[in-house]
Amino acid sequence: MKIIIAGAGEVGTHLAKMLSNEDQDIILIDSDQRRLDIIDANYNLMTWNGSASSLETMRDMGISDTDLYIAVTPYETRNITACSIAKKLGAKKTVARIDNAEFLDDDNRKVLKEIGADTLIYPEHLAALEIDVSLRHNWARYWGELHNGQLLLIGVRLTQDNDLEGKQIKDIPGTAEFNIVAIKRNNETIIPRGNDFIEPGDMLYFVTTPQFIENVRTLCGKRKRSMKRLMIIGGSDIAERFATVYHDKYHIKIIDEDRDKCEHLATMLPDCEIVCGDGLDVDVLRENNTSQYDAFMALTDSSEANILACMTAKEFTVPKTVANVENLQFISQAENLNIGTIINKKLLASSYIFQLLLDADEENAKCLSLANADAGELLVKKNAKITREPVRKLRLPSEMTLAALVRDGRCYLVNGSTQIQEGDYVVVFCLHGFIHKIEKWFY
Repeated sequence: MKIIIAGAGEVGTHLAKMLSNEDQDIILIDSDQRRLDIIDANYNLMTWNGSASSLETMRDMGISDTDLYIAVTPYETRNITACSIAKKLGAKKTVARIDNAEFLDDDNRKVLKEIGADTLIYPEHLAALEIDVSLRHNWARYWGELHNGQLLLIGVRLTQDNDLEGKQIKDIPGTAEFNIVAIKRNNETIIPRGNDFIEPGDMLYFVTTPQFIENVRTLCGKRKRSMKRLMIIGGSDIAERFATVYHDKYHIKIIDEDRDKCEHLATMLPDCEIVCGDGLDVDVLRENNTSQYDAFMALTDSSEANILACMTAKEFTVPKTVANVENLQFISQAENLNIGTIINKKLLASSYIFQLLLDADEENAKCLSLANADAGELLVKKNAKITREPVRKLRLPSEMTLAALVRDGRCYLVNGSTQIQEGDYVVVFCLHGFIHKIEKWFY
């Protein structure tokens, strides 16, 4: 596929990095050559210095044979305009990043689609949806669904009172019901084998099916809590969007020290409690009975403030914490500090766009970065090496593990007795950067 990404900001750059691992024809365009120089030096893609909405530039890049045009500059109107032009010049599909919830209404979506913006990405809305998922599945650190929910990828941090610590994976009961596909230990990611031991504090990534969710939760010693009362620090766009969508589902209190913003929120969110105060002030948190809330969400525009606020909330014994961490380099540190859920709207937007690519392209390797590992879905071709024997006899590289497969539209977990067949889609986990080194097994 030929893909043009307009905008070398954090969303465009992260998406370009993800796609550079794929066998795709990628062009990243931006008017700031300095941003492009950084990408040129480190990644396998083409960069182009120019305006995202220039007709001449689009023609020079070959827009007429472009499969996917993605406009993710910081400017909403520029993104919509660029998509409209790209579509008129022959791009098959376009994606525009927006900053206005009004455009998400069905009637408004239709209008924008008619002028050339096929798909709209509103990062704050994606963040709101992700927060709700984390509250519904509050015992897990990560929750992802594959194939319309037929397969689940669940990340769980081991704390206390579980049946896994000290055991070798091969000795864990119920392994026919799930596969442990990755272990994050401190800052290291491990693709486990049967003789690997589970250690205290490990972050385990399970692939399972819906009927075995409760078995995984019980094994990890986790308790599912009812989330009703939520405290939000920071009246940011994410906070406002979340409260707008879910005000009738949760009791929401928002604390912000900007009086004008509080007045705006009080007008827009009459069903929510709005408090003017410093959410990092322990006295303010105490006065607002923080310990009585089910979840504490730090959604200011400062990653550092959000991390500190969640650590303070832990001292008030709040069961669930959520932090908006916009600085990518802070995410690992935040995870190590035992913050429940990390929200990064740039990563969410990139992953959403990436999924559009996967849905549109069934022939190429499908790869998604997770915890310094790659989750790939590979199509098994005729006479592929991986079909020659059952999995346990294949002597697969130690850097990879087979999690599940999709055959005739149904999902199955893979075990040692599984015989991979031509036409299967196999869900593979491997260390970051190894996905193309193992493709030879499938072709």
